[in-house]
Amino acid sequence: MPSQPSSILDILKKYWGYDAFRPLQQDIINSVLAGRDTLGLMPTGGGKSITFQVPTMAMDGIALVVTPIISLMKDQVDRLRSLHIKATYLYAGLTRAEVNRTYDKCLYGNYKFLYVSPERLQSQSFMERLRQMNVSLIVVDEAHCISQWGYDFRPSFLRIAQVRKLFPNVPVLALTATATPVVVEDIQRRLAFRQPNVFSMSFARDNLSYVVRPTEEKVAELIHILRAVPGTAIVYARSRLRTKQICDELNRAGIHADFYHAGLYVEDKEDKQNKWTSNECRVMVATNAFGMGIDKPDVRLVVHVDMPNSLEEYYQEAGRAGRDGKRSYAVLLVKHTDQRILRRHITEAFPDKDFIRSVYERVGNFLGVSLGEGFQQMYDFNFNLFCRTFDLPVLPTHNALKILTQAGYIEFVEEIETQSRVMIHARKDELYDLETTTPGADLVLQAILRIYTGLFSDYVFINENVIAFRTGLDQETIYRSLLELTRMHILHYVPRKRTPYIIYTTSREEPKHVLIPKAVYEELRDRMTSRIEATINYAYSDTGCRELMLLSYFGESKDCECGHCDLCIDRRKRGDHEPADVQQGILYMAGLRPRRLDEFLDTLSFPKDEILSMLSFLVDEGFIEHLEDDTYQKRV
Repeated sequence: MPSQPSSILDILKKYWGYDAFRPLQQDIINSVLAGRDTLGLMPTGGGKSITFQVPTMAMDGIALVVTPIISLMKDQVDRLRSLHIKATYLYAGLTRAEVNRTYDKCLYGNYKFLYVSPERLQSQSFMERLRQMNVSLIVVDEAHCISQWGYDFRPSFLRIAQVRKLFPNVPVLALTATATPVVVEDIQRRLAFRQPNVFSMSFARDNLSYVVRPTEEKVAELIHILRAVPGTAIVYARSRLRTKQICDELNRAGIHADFYHAGLYVEDKEDKQNKWTSNECRVMVATNAFGMGIDKPDVRLVVHVDMPNSLEEYYQEAGRAGRDGKRSYAVLLVKHTDQRILRRHITEAFPDKDFIRSVYERVGNFLGVSLGEGFQQMYDFNFNLFCRTFDLPVLPTHNALKILTQAGYIEFVEEIETQSRVMIHARKDELYDLETTTPGADLVLQAILRIYTGLFSDYVFINENVIAFRTGLDQETIYRSLLELTRMHILHYVPRKRTPYIIYTTSREEPKHVLIPKAVYEELRDRMTSRIEATINYAYSDTGCRELMLLSYFGESKDCECGHCDLCIDRRKRGDHEPADVQQGILYMAGLRPRRLDEFLDTLSFPKDEILSMLSFLVDEGFIEHLEDDTYQKRV
């Protein structure tokens, strides 16, 4: 292994407190520092953020980080700030004043990281400001979103190619946890890589056992599994309502559980996540909104009670188990109707084209956008009110908006929650002897000044519940007090808001001119069909090996079966294996790294005496070397 450059090791130690890099991190960092376009495939929990944060700290200038996950963007910025690293972000929902302040920070404040949502790249004013910045690295997180072959294609990501033109000599680092070979190739093409350059970790997880459990009573089976497997768990469900229902059932069964989904307030999400992370709560029942950026290594069990739409989604979510390297389980519960339900998702995802055009027309009418107007304008969009106003079915309408986004007519930015925030505009000496008309306004201002810091230099997130607790005032009084202080120019208060947005990426067209091209309808439908059929094949196969199925899907080959998925264990119980199977398992494990005896016994799903006998044979024959530290290694 090459020696580690002291500069990046010093940075890693100084800011993150680590003495060494995880596998692949240093290789990616060195590639970036050499100025090469780089694609990193790092499964969930592999430490992707370090691969761009460390080299950015070693270079002059600012890193532009494009990510579609707003909550993760905020979490990473908060984390960097806690490490005394200057970082900021831009996303739909900020005020014009906040956007301008962010630009100034990046231009004059020696900031190291600017996180942006992909739709920001469509703003001409942003591109003009960006041109003035000293950009040292372009980072594309969740890079599979730039590929039409990916499972979560986002058209706004295609604008990154325009950013590259502004900075032709700046390297791009694309990162994703899951990508098939065709997606890997497409990412590099769309990002105009100067030459192919991919670093990939194996998708194999020696400590993770994949299990598919057929059952017609999923919640009862879930309770049985949770009682059989101790430790922290995540249970994934498709709908928000279902997370609450399953959570209630688990608690009634005496299993301490909570629920989590995107519709919760930020404070509630943080509270639930903190209790789960600190083991106050054992089981989190959640939609796929839960898990991104959560660094909890001791999750022993991940259960999917509903089938995901793709193996990419499944692998990423299942991979949140066992990051500490200890035996863990990823369980998929299936019943006989799941195949039909999953295939129905295809029809729901692609409503009739005439319906899509009618949704487009009604969006314009709902927002008051005239024909030929709206280009690059952003509008608050109350989706539920829209559906009620025009008596539209919720799911087909939602998917019609996504297809219109794929087709390039609008950008539908789903529900973003912005916390309440405040910035003091007045000078400190002007805060004395204020004359307000709202009873309690003085009390509210004093509480804010006592509770929060940095109010005179930037917008600070506030919590009205905390202010209510400190002052004894009700929420309405606090709200009116903050509005009055805003009118008096003492401060600027931006209330909490949760709403989707519509951004017109072209001027409003007549419906008859709205074209739904084959590439974003028929072709995407075919790809979704292929992904769903691959998921069904994985879930309902009763032969082979679950891990080999996943590895094959991601273009990776392996010499032997895992030995610890449900199919491998079933064969072992039936005695359905040959000595060669035991031999292959031992040689594969010992070839990856030196192993202790108990690792072979715990990982390989063969009788103990067969493993011991075969290991002794391989040592005697010189295929395996018994090292001084009592580990076994494949002889090269």
